[in-house]
Amino acid sequence: MKQGLIFDLDGTLLDTLKDLAASTNYVLRAHGFPEHPLEDYNYLVGQGARHLIEYALPAEARDKKRVDKLLEEFSAYYGTHWDVHTRPYPGVPEMLQKLKSMKRPVGILSNKPHAFTVMCVEKLLPDFPFSIVMGHKEPFPRKPDPAAAWHIAEQWGLKPADIMFCGDTSIDMTTADRAGMFAVGVTWGFRPREELLEHGARELAETPLDIPKIFKKS
Repeated sequence: MKQGLIFDLDGTLLDTLKDLAASTNYVLRAHGFPEHPLEDYNYLVGQGARHLIEYALPAEARDKKRVDKLLEEFSAYYGTHWDVHTRPYPGVPEMLQKLKSMKRPVGILSNKPHAFTVMCVEKLLPDFPFSIVMGHKEPFPRKPDPAAAWHIAEQWGLKPADIMFCGDTSIDMTTADRAGMFAVGVTWGFRPREELLEHGARELAETPLDIPKIFKKS
């Protein structure tokens, strides 16, 4: 069995898509830009808030000044509307309880801004003692750069090869691969299973309760 487990957050533990989409469409609408249907956000999210806003804008409107302004407005709006629809995926609380009994360190590494990551976890996953919760913050680059994953391994005193990394996108699978960790793709998130396999998933979890089983045999 691996000795530690890192989770992505959005699309893995929490279904955040509707609130991210609504907040982005709010600022697009306020500035007269076309909104996106919900399904578009499966691919717009995953690389941080700036990337989300930049690529939600039409290509000809992605200048830095405009992106900065919309990002500021998005952050303010999302900060008070992030939990309208966001909830743990069915089976996630039960899965976390099973992991608790295994007495191994469990952490979260997200490209969501750090303050939002902590806020989400404290409100919606309060009963699980995550040993580390990290969103994007300096000096660490965003995933798929492995630096933050290595930082977690160092904090735990573990080798990267002794850690399982679970996520729902190619970004997570690439992060795990670059970090030298065991990549597990979850199929209930934002991206299709084919993407996960193409980018290095060693195992696929079809339901949250598959995670403890994969962890135990890894």
